[in-house]
Amino acid sequence: MSIDQTELRTGPAGAPAAAASRLRIRPGRWVDGWDPEDKQLWETEGRPLATVNLRWSIFCEFLGFVVWQLWSIMAVQLPAAGFDFSTSQIFWLISMPSLVGATLRIPYTFMVPRFGGRNWTVVSALLLLVPSIGLALCVANPQTPFGVMLLVAGLAGFGGGNFASSMANITYFYPAAEKGYALGLNAAGGNLGAAVAQLVVPLAITVGAAASLNLPLGGLIWVPLILVAAWGARKYMHNLSHATGDVAGSVAALREPHLWIMALLYIGTFGSFIGFSGVFPKLIKDMFPEFSSFAVGTAALSLAFLGPLVGSLTRPLGGKLADRFGGARMTVAAFATMAVIALAVVWTLPLGNFWLFLALFLALFTASGFGNGATYRMIPRIFSIRGQRESVAFGRSEVDSQRKSSAALGLISAIGAYGGFVIPQVLSASHAAGGNYNAAFYGFVAAYMLMLAVTWACYLRPGSAMAKGGV
Repeated sequence: MSIDQTELRTGPAGAPAAAASRLRIRPGRWVDGWDPEDKQLWETEGRPLATVNLRWSIFCEFLGFVVWQLWSIMAVQLPAAGFDFSTSQIFWLISMPSLVGATLRIPYTFMVPRFGGRNWTVVSALLLLVPSIGLALCVANPQTPFGVMLLVAGLAGFGGGNFASSMANITYFYPAAEKGYALGLNAAGGNLGAAVAQLVVPLAITVGAAASLNLPLGGLIWVPLILVAAWGARKYMHNLSHATGDVAGSVAALREPHLWIMALLYIGTFGSFIGFSGVFPKLIKDMFPEFSSFAVGTAALSLAFLGPLVGSLTRPLGGKLADRFGGARMTVAAFATMAVIALAVVWTLPLGNFWLFLALFLALFTASGFGNGATYRMIPRIFSIRGQRESVAFGRSEVDSQRKSSAALGLISAIGAYGGFVIPQVLSASHAAGGNYNAAFYGFVAAYMLMLAVTWACYLRPGSAMAKGGV
């Protein structure tokens, strides 16, 4: 078996060639013999190859989050551009990408084993062209029917699905000791796409526009980057021949009560992050219209991007502190903080102070990002404890805990993303019923307190197996 020396680096001078000889790159950039747990292989050819794949994966997933969040920005601009849509319809345009994206995360998880990580990354990147160009065509004409707009907004869910396939792909490249760090970088890089979209799009559609808005640019400016991402994935990424789907692991995970408990908690953390990311521009526009944009030369800047930015940056911190103090404790702290802040938002709105409102929302985003990292770190530990108990009780598990944990990570991330649909719809219902968002925020407070109680009862209650296991 030969090795393409243009693809894989040779080891240090004098190093044995045995590890390298087990690797072969076939046509289509398929890699045979990949074993990241082989230290010699990892330190020679393995790490450089994995790093290249991680970098392009982050870039493609970043653009996925950008496209996923485009309608959260564009929807609030539509009335000024001549579109006659109701508040409820605007909220539907904001929430539909999350509904579709969350649903697509489930099949996207299985695309990597079916088609190969490199191949599917190219396809999933190119699919982003459809919602980007579709958005540009729709918003160019104020007579575009709402049904067509809603359909194209749903296609932005392609970007939400990218997260699942990207995470599934990268997990195959790294050894267990470095998997968490690599997946954390991949997730954080993707999440930042929400912040960048909310920073760049308002500037792009207003620069030099004078009295009008150049809405199609909101979608078109990403087309060149998407093409670069697809080209880079095709040229530099790899397919791993040993990456196989685990349907049995997914079925076994779905039978686990803890999967559904953690899915509920993840709706509260990641769902809040992506949900509030989507509605933040709309909330600012409704409550503080005079602060919805700030002039930057001939362009307009919205401060809404600060929310997803701080939420993305605090996700790794939540994971790190969860490693040290326990994910359940950090998740309880996050839900308690989110409940207090949501209550403070309602109580301080009558003051009409935008800067206080912004500070509270940034604190809410920070807590949700922190909880996002902490909650996600709980999952492997929970399934490890469950596996140990089943091993003692039944002698041998039908599907081992590691397989169920891996499957659960993907399924929980999919279910949690439905929060991006629920939060805008709850806010819309509150506005329709009372003309304000107070009822919605009181509902969020109640939900966070419920999730806090569930976390404590299931994972922190003194004497419970999960508390003893350090979840």
